[in-house]
Amino acid sequence: MSSIDDLPVPDYLGRLRLDGKGFVVIGAGQGMGRQTAHALAQAGAAKVVCVDVDPVRAQEIAEEIGIGVPWSGDCTKRDEVARLAADAEAALGRIDGFVDIVGVAAWCAVMDIDDATWDHQLDLNLRHAYLAAQELGRRMVAGGGGSMVFIASVSGLFGAPMHAGYGAAKAGLMALVKSLAVELGPLGIRANAVAPGSIATPRMIAAMDDAGKERSAKDAPLGRLGNVDDIAGAALFLSSDLASFVSGQTLVVDGAAIVKFPYGNTL
Repeated sequence: MSSIDDLPVPDYLGRLRLDGKGFVVIGAGQGMGRQTAHALAQAGAAKVVCVDVDPVRAQEIAEEIGIGVPWSGDCTKRDEVARLAADAEAALGRIDGFVDIVGVAAWCAVMDIDDATWDHQLDLNLRHAYLAAQELGRRMVAGGGGSMVFIASVSGLFGAPMHAGYGAAKAGLMALVKSLAVELGPLGIRANAVAPGSIATPRMIAAMDDAGKERSAKDAPLGRLGNVDDIAGAALFLSSDLASFVSGQTLVVDGAAIVKFPYGNTL
């Protein structure tokens, strides 16, 4: 201790550890989800339920991390998420937290979006989060609390062209996180979001040509695309006791792209 400060110094690395805890990763089959499952496992989680709509991918990631429990279903459906909650609690004993990574953007001009596309964007980018918060959250409240982490997007923070449905859903997700934090905080639950910028996911790598990747990299002052492990690291932090007083927040992970003025103007 110093002459004026006798407060104890905690074990900071220990606070990052998740020893003995059980987590659910929704959308674990590839990219950010796969890396998040690995991050939680490396930090000491006892078990991780690896959720994917494709049972083969769920099984592969569960085996890859060594402590995984595969689970497959459609997390935009109430009955399926209720089944997930029951199965996860049975597998883990207690649900200490979950990371929800489901989300896909449909590129479409706002005047051209049809009702089916709009509804599909809300299902894939918002509805599943609301269902997970309710169905998993009820069991977490009964178990004494835990952490909820949702993957949002910078498209929900500014007017992303061709992303109206996706951006609206992600903005709604970040608003949902604030409400969850306020209502569930007294019950021992923290809720936060991560908003990625341009991230080199397997899907993005396959869809973009080299020129597109270069343009996206130049948008960020750090001069590169983000990696999926950048998002997994943020999710790990928010899931750990290092973030024990962090709730209702959205952590932007975009290489400083959206704080630059004017956005998209390469220095």
